[in-house]
Amino acid sequence: MTDAITPTVVQDRIREGLLRKAGLTAAQIDDALRTERETGQQLDQVLVSKNMLPEQKCLQFFGDLLGLEFRPSLEGVGVPGVFIHQIPVQFARTHGLIAVEDTGTVLRVATHRPLEVQPMDDLATLLGREIEAVLAPRGEVANLINRAYRHKADGVDEALQDVKDTDIVSIAENIQESEDLLDANKAPVIKLVNMLLFQALKLRASDIHLQPYADRLQVRMRIDGVLYDMESVPKRAQEAIISRVKVMGKMDIAERRMPQDGRASIRVGDGDVDVRISTVPVAGGERVVFRILDKTTKIYSLDQIGLTEESQRTINRYINYSHGVIFVTGPTGSGKTTTLYACLDAINAPGLNILTIEDPVEYNLDGISQVQVNTKKGLTFAAGLRSFLRQDPDVMMVGEVRDNETADIAIRAALTGHLVFSTVHTNDSASTVTRLIDIGVEPYLVSSSLLLVIAQRLLRTVCPNCREPVTPNQQQRYFLEDLKLTPDQFPDGKLMIGRGCDECFRSGFAGRTAIYEIMPIDTQIQEQIVNKATASQIKRGALERGLLTLRMDGVTKLLQGQTTPEEVLRVTQLDIV
Repeated sequence: MTDAITPTVVQDRIREGLLRKAGLTAAQIDDALRTERETGQQLDQVLVSKNMLPEQKCLQFFGDLLGLEFRPSLEGVGVPGVFIHQIPVQFARTHGLIAVEDTGTVLRVATHRPLEVQPMDDLATLLGREIEAVLAPRGEVANLINRAYRHKADGVDEALQDVKDTDIVSIAENIQESEDLLDANKAPVIKLVNMLLFQALKLRASDIHLQPYADRLQVRMRIDGVLYDMESVPKRAQEAIISRVKVMGKMDIAERRMPQDGRASIRVGDGDVDVRISTVPVAGGERVVFRILDKTTKIYSLDQIGLTEESQRTINRYINYSHGVIFVTGPTGSGKTTTLYACLDAINAPGLNILTIEDPVEYNLDGISQVQVNTKKGLTFAAGLRSFLRQDPDVMMVGEVRDNETADIAIRAALTGHLVFSTVHTNDSASTVTRLIDIGVEPYLVSSSLLLVIAQRLLRTVCPNCREPVTPNQQQRYFLEDLKLTPDQFPDGKLMIGRGCDECFRSGFAGRTAIYEIMPIDTQIQEQIVNKATASQIKRGALERGLLTLRMDGVTKLLQGQTTPEEVLRVTQLDIV
C-alpha cells in the first residue's frame, strides 16, 4: 500500500477508467479533478461528496484500479488482537482503519479511504508489520471499530481519579460548536463526560442515564432496549458533571428546579453524533438522560431489517403506489424510523421528489430533502406538511401523526395524488385505524386513503459468541406452552440460548431484529372502517384472511433459533390474538 501510485501519476488512467467503468461524463471528471486540486481532498472523497458516485461503487472502482479487495460488509469479522492491543482507538477512528485478518506474514487492514497512504505507513511503523489494505464502506469500518474496542478500558476510571471539587470552574473552557470526544487534552470533568459518551457509542447504547443517589451518581446505559448499571461517579463530582452537561446542551446552568431540554453535536473522529439531553430535578439532585443518534450508523435496506420474503414483497408492492398513506406503528424505540428510511431508500430515485419532516432528522439520506421540526419558530409537523404541498412532492414522510391537524393534512395529501409515510403510537395494526378516527379524521377519508399499516417491535437476538442448543427446562416448557409450541418443533428438541459472555454483558443477547404485523387495507377493511368497526373486529377479520400477528412472526424467529421464548413473550405481551 505504501508504494500506491499517486493520483497525479495515473491521472490519465483514472480519467479513462472513470469514463469507461463508472460511466461519468467528461465534464464530471474535469469538475472532480479541479475540486481535488483546489481543495486538497482525495479524489475518492470528492466523487462521493459531489454525489457523482455512490460510496460502494466508488470503492469498488478504486479497488479494481489499485488491485485492492473490496468488502461491502464486515459483519461477523473478528479483529486480530495485536491491532486492538497496540493501536489506540483514537488512531483507528481518526484514520478509519481496522484490521480484519492476520495471515501471519501480512496484516490486512480495512479502510474507506483508498488514496490516503500516510496513515497506512504510520500503522506499519507502529506495528512493525507489513500492511495490506482492504476497502470497505465507512459505516462498516466505524461499526467494526466500535465492536472491536468495546471492552477495552475507556479511561473512565482514570478520569474519575482526576475529578476535583474545584473543577466546576473549568467546565465552560474550550467549548466548541462540535466537541471531539477523542480529544483527551481537556479538564477532568469534560474528559469524563466525553469518555462516558464514547463508551456508550462503543457499546451501541441508545441512551445514557445519570441518576443521583444519596452517596453517588449512578451511570446507566440502555443497550438493545435494556438498562444496565455501569460506573458509579463519586457524589462530590455530581454538580460539576451536570453543569458540564448543561453547557454542552446550551441550557441554563443556574436553573436547577425546572426540567430542561437541550441538544448537542459531538464529533468522534470524522463522524457526527447528535445527542438530545434532558434534565429533571429529583430527590438528590438532577437526573440527566442523553438520547444518542449516531449519524455514522448505516441506513438499512428492506432485506436487512428482519422481514420475511412474503412481507418484503407486500411492502415493496405498496411503497411503489403513486398515492395513499402508509403507517408504521409501535412504541418509542421499536425501530419505526429505521423501517421508514429503508422504505424511502428502496424507492429513492432521481425521478422522484421526496420530502421528509422529522423530529429530529436522525440520519441523512442522499437525494432526499429533510426538514427538522422547530416548534419554537412555528415549524410543526402540520405546518411543514402544508408547506410541502407547494414543493411539488411525489413522496412525503411525516415523522409522527400526533393530532387531528397533521392526520387530516396527511390524508388529504394522499387523496390529491401523493404517497405519504408516517408513524403513529398504537399497540397493533388494527388499532391504528381506530386511532385515526378517534383523533377526528372522518372514517370515509381513512377508508379511501389508507394503503398499509406496519406494526413492529424489536426482539433481542441470541448472542452469536455464546449461543448453544439446550434441552428446555420446566420453566421454558411453560413459556413454549404459552406460545402454543412443543419442544419437538425445534431441531433435536433443543432451544437456542446464549449462556452469557463478555461480549453480551452476560445477558445471552447481542443485537436486535424486528418482528412485524403487516396489514394491507383491503376492501373488507375499508367497509369495516366506514361502518366504524372496533379494532378487535377488524383484526379478527384480517386474521381469518391470513394476517400474521407480531407474536406469530416472533414464533417464526424463535423456531429459526434467532431468539428465546422469554423474549418473544416479553415483547409481544400486548399482542392479543
